[in-house]
Amino acid sequence: MIKTIKDFNFKLKKVLIRVDYNVPMKDDGNITDDFRIRETLPTINYILKQMPSQVILMTHIGRPEGKDPLKEPALRTNKVGERLGQLLNMPVKKVDGWQADSNKSNLSNSKAFTSKTFNSKDCIIMLENLRFNPCEQAKDVKLKDEFGKQLASLADIYVNDAFSNSHRDDASMTSVPKFVKEKCIGFLIKKELDMIKLTIEDPVKPFISIIGGVKADKLNAVQNLLKTADKILIGGALAFLFLKVNGYSVGKTSIDTKGLTPETEAKIKQYLKNPKIVLPIDAVVALSTDIKDSKQTKIVDVDKIPDDMIALDIGPASIERFSLIIKQAKTIVWNGPIGYFENPAFANGTKQIAKIISETKAKSIVGGGDSAAAVTQFGYDKKMTHVSSGGGASLELIEGKELVALKALER
Repeated sequence: MIKTIKDFNFKLKKVLIRVDYNVPMKDDGNITDDFRIRETLPTINYILKQMPSQVILMTHIGRPEGKDPLKEPALRTNKVGERLGQLLNMPVKKVDGWQADSNKSNLSNSKAFTSKTFNSKDCIIMLENLRFNPCEQAKDVKLKDEFGKQLASLADIYVNDAFSNSHRDDASMTSVPKFVKEKCIGFLIKKELDMIKLTIEDPVKPFISIIGGVKADKLNAVQNLLKTADKILIGGALAFLFLKVNGYSVGKTSIDTKGLTPETEAKIKQYLKNPKIVLPIDAVVALSTDIKDSKQTKIVDVDKIPDDMIALDIGPASIERFSLIIKQAKTIVWNGPIGYFENPAFANGTKQIAKIISETKAKSIVGGGDSAAAVTQFGYDKKMTHVSSGGGASLELIEGKELVALKALER
């Protein structure tokens, strides 16, 4: 049983919170979207109201791969600390914790800190980007646990509220809980689990799922959803992978050929026989191979995709087909865009599906990553019941998997 922050008294305690502030930034480090920071405010404010002696926040940003922070200023946590302070209307003290030697990979080669590093008058502390320390993602479990033990020594209670990183076996996610007796999840993770996991396991019917994107590994999600979904609408490049296995020519359409093993091909052939699976019947193809800037398009039936063209979106007949099913739903779970929405010429499928979902009275859950970016881009995010903060983590929940960082809290 995983405990939540409501199971603890934080008064006069040192609290270590793992958040995910890996937010979009410009090259100068200025934040362009603070969504992930704002999502953690309920947890932080709840703890602060109980008058803890200190709140210590840790996060990663980007992939510095153990480089010296002085050489990667845009990946330091200075800006996220400043933004958090503005949102809380409280000072957040940034602590420069370690400067790792990129040629070496053990804790003794890092300038580490202890709880004595911190001024007791500093109520909220932001640590440096965890990934500047090579031990955060070390393959050697011993090194990772050494770093986890060091982090754990900073606090009395460990709180994981980094949902979007909870599928990763990093020191701050899975090693720290080994060395802290009192540990729990924050409100953000609790909300994500309630919204995604519980909805899929016990949905209000009719339950419709929409699976898009590129990778063939989403077949695991399809397999799990078949247990409870009434219909599964397949879009994105994944749809054209299904069509190819079904014997259709997909022209030069980019599909996940690496993921198309004999095993996955057999799975797709099995799914194609299932009446729950719904595929597109027409597609929007590019008349140019330059898909980023291509503006010339053509609508064709899926069995007539020219050999020299690339399918990048579903066509109007498919949108109509999908919309008739979506309108009947009382529960909708969507993960992965329907087309190459980054180019306006191929964004209509994703945009129209988002619009149709927003107009229903169904409970609507959008997985993180590209699908979350798409509904936000088109202005429908506020009309969804829930937009997940984590793409990979939400997909693993949809697949029915247990998140490794949450499993660590149960030990």
